[in-house]
Amino acid sequence: MTYRRPVHRALGAAMVAAVLGLAAADASAGGTLRIAREQDSTSLDPALTILNSDIWVMQNMNCLLVKVNDAGNDIVPDCAESWTISPDGLTYTFTLREGLKFADGSNLKASDVKFSLERVRDKPDSIWSGMFQLIKGIETPDDRTVAISLAEPSTPFLAQLAIYAAAILPEAVVNEKGDAFGTSPVGAGAFRFVSWEPADVIKLEKNEHYYDPSKPQLDAVEWYYIPNDNTRILKLQAGELDVILFVPFNRIADLQQDSSLQVHLDPSSRMDHLLVNHLHAPLDNKNVRKALNMAIDQQAIVDVATSGFGTPANSFVPAGAMFYNADNPLYAYDPEAAKAMLAAEGVLDLSLKLLIASGDAVHEQIAVLLKDQLARVGVDVQIDKQEPGQAWDSTVAGDYDISINYWTNDIVDPDQKASFCVFWDEANQSYYTNYKNQEVSDLVLAGRVELDAEKRRDIYYKIQQIAKDDVHWVDLYYSPFRNASRANVKGLLQNPMGKFTLEDVTIE
Repeated sequence: MTYRRPVHRALGAAMVAAVLGLAAADASAGGTLRIAREQDSTSLDPALTILNSDIWVMQNMNCLLVKVNDAGNDIVPDCAESWTISPDGLTYTFTLREGLKFADGSNLKASDVKFSLERVRDKPDSIWSGMFQLIKGIETPDDRTVAISLAEPSTPFLAQLAIYAAAILPEAVVNEKGDAFGTSPVGAGAFRFVSWEPADVIKLEKNEHYYDPSKPQLDAVEWYYIPNDNTRILKLQAGELDVILFVPFNRIADLQQDSSLQVHLDPSSRMDHLLVNHLHAPLDNKNVRKALNMAIDQQAIVDVATSGFGTPANSFVPAGAMFYNADNPLYAYDPEAAKAMLAAEGVLDLSLKLLIASGDAVHEQIAVLLKDQLARVGVDVQIDKQEPGQAWDSTVAGDYDISINYWTNDIVDPDQKASFCVFWDEANQSYYTNYKNQEVSDLVLAGRVELDAEKRRDIYYKIQQIAKDDVHWVDLYYSPFRNASRANVKGLLQNPMGKFTLEDVTIE
């Protein structure tokens, strides 16, 4: 939406034409949107990452068969203009839009869709391989038709196709570039990749081959890596940036008073949590994990670290999401009971390494709170602060005892998060916690094929209950997305799945 000042009737015809002409020029001027985030990217290959710093860039570079709508509650067309599902639920047939092209000008064909989906399913190091194993075969009778056959009916399958990992990639380019594709990708989204200077900036430009000729209106987008919260804010206030991500909770109220800025608190699927490494004794003992959970005061963390903008989390499923169980129990804050439980398990003088990424003021504050709270039950916490990229590598390698992290959903169905966080899989190791519960894994599989909505809800309620009782990790809080922009940035939205709809943004 573009704001236009009213023109006074006394203006002459020439003046009116001049003013309207200027307004039109401003509306179509495009410009470059400068965004700063707290973490650098690691790879722009959609099969090889789960980091939001990668995903949120890729989502505006790539096209999918289908995508999540802006409200985050439905699946709508993207590169596919329509689709049908066979009565037995085993065949999904998609018709691609006419004249699709990748950002390099090459034609996007059904064979590229087949290649991309088979790649994310079969590539040995694909992080999302497990989610796509149910694809039995893919037929492409012509360049605009893709028929996907499944080994068994799957209720969340259409939603799974809206995950960033299912991006349609150009087969020829991927084969040509090999491992280098992740640092110089080609997609079919609203923006095309230009360059990446690690630890500095990723530059994108308007993709003139995008299927919607009216979008994007911006000429370019630049994603800057600025890990320090205060530095991002100062640069925004000085006009050196247009948008910053992850506004510290304790700065929201102040920034809301600045008329030159806008604070965007968009509904989100975000939850912050404490990962627990089940491979490190005594954290493999459920009672020890329960004791740690009871020693943590969630409400105090919400009050202090989020300035009241968060709410205590009671489940790994985001609040308000599909099949979220609002009645899933919270662990009561009870340090005396926690201390007694640790003693009963023979755990004395426990020392834990708490891994956090540097630069995130909120997580650093939570770390201090956790150190103080756990000290009250005799647990010594050593805070290990690492650069964000290094912290992620340490998480994947299992080089931590406990670690503060967060998650946002990429699809509307709970299968994605359940599959990655509580379903045991060698590739992701239950979000690198090594949590294993065969009953939970079996329930996740059952939830994928159950067609009855009420029965499916009951399955996910049960999963949430068991995971909570097992303390697969420690739930901390739910919160909105918290971004800020200059006042002249219009149309900025981050949907509940985390996608920034930059194709709709204008700069006045």
